[in-house]
Amino acid sequence: MIVRFTKHAQEKFSLLRRHGVSITATQVTVALEKPDFIDYSHLPLLIAQIGFDAHRVLRVVYRQEGNVMTVITFYPGRRKQYEKK
Repeated sequence: MIVRFTKHAQEKFSLLRRHGVSITATQVTVALEKPDFIDYSHLPLLIAQIGFDAHRVLRVVYRQEGNVMTVITFYPGRRKQYEKK
């Protein structure tokens, strides 16, 4: 599997850091490789989700073409909003 980041996704790391949220490329890659949940409701884009901390999840919006996953963006979200019971 090859993971690529769009320019927007690359810039998102520093944007979130300025807001006090530190997310690494490794965390994003883990979300793609071993997601807790995949949201298919926005096809052709997919949203991989993993637990981020006690109150948030990490959501990664990406497009998959063969073995290439292109990360469009990613963001932390509230667990109570995104976790499915």
